Amino acid sequence: MASQIDLHCHTTASDGALAPEALIDRAIARNIETLAITDHDTMAGYRQVKEYAKECGLRLIPGIELSSQWRGIGIHVVGLNMDPTHPIIVEAERSQTQVRRERAKTIAQRLEKKLQKEIDFKAVEALAGGEVGRPHFAQYLVEQGMVSDRQTAFKKYLGAGKVGDVKSGWPEMETVVKWIVESGGQAVLAHPHHYNMTRTKLLDCLAGFQYAGGQAMEICCGLMDKNQAGQLKKIAQDQELLGSCGSDFHGPNKFGLDLGVMPPFPKAEDLKPVWANF
Repeated sequence: MASQIDLHCHTTASDGALAPEALIDRAIARNIETLAITDHDTMAGYRQVKEYAKECGLRLIPGIELSSQWRGIGIHVVGLNMDPTHPIIVEAERSQTQVRRERAKTIAQRLEKKLQKEIDFKAVEALAGGEVGRPHFAQYLVEQGMVSDRQTAFKKYLGAGKVGDVKSGWPEMETVVKWIVESGGQAVLAHPHHYNMTRTKLLDCLAGFQYAGGQAMEICCGLMDKNQAGQLKKIAQDQELLGSCGSDFHGPNKFGLDLGVMPPFPKAEDLKPVWANF
């Protein structure tokens, strides 16, 4: 189902396929009314098109998706409606960029050792056109004929628990939540269903998230099924969290994911949406 609100998507400023302006155009074509560009660890895409979005009549919310870790598990926290000029968020971007660069070099070294082949890091950087992430390594491996497709690259080398899955260096989840809150934004636990946690472990994670100032969690995300959305809605209700939604759109793909594609959001009387506080 298509929603008119999408608070989680990516541009070429991180690992998305569309340039920021092209993403705005696509959002308008898909009748999105409220959009947050949440690139990984940078607000560069948002800054590039905030005036363009205003001219087009699209409500563009400042956003970012910050990488972190909790008990050794990689956790993503979406920040919404921060002051993009606040010194804390500007410093957070600088810090995360440095960690991301060091991490990318580590991934390259690990892949070289595993594959017994040289990884041309400059070529990977050229593919990224900005900050290097695992999708860019996947694209490189495909282009070099080392794997047949990106899915195989993640399955063999880059996915969770594989040699290219480098979590070291990311700050603790509580730290990035505080960055978001202290810069005037609302912290949202991104795609909780992706972490393969038991319910008990997820509740433990949410307890730390809320203690640090986290206010919301994504309950409707991309191609998740209605059963998953229903379970997350119940957790959000029980933990008195706001609900958020987003496609996590990175670019056109064969699975049918697009801007605005996600399960329907509950009625406001059942769960207060995060955008009610914008």
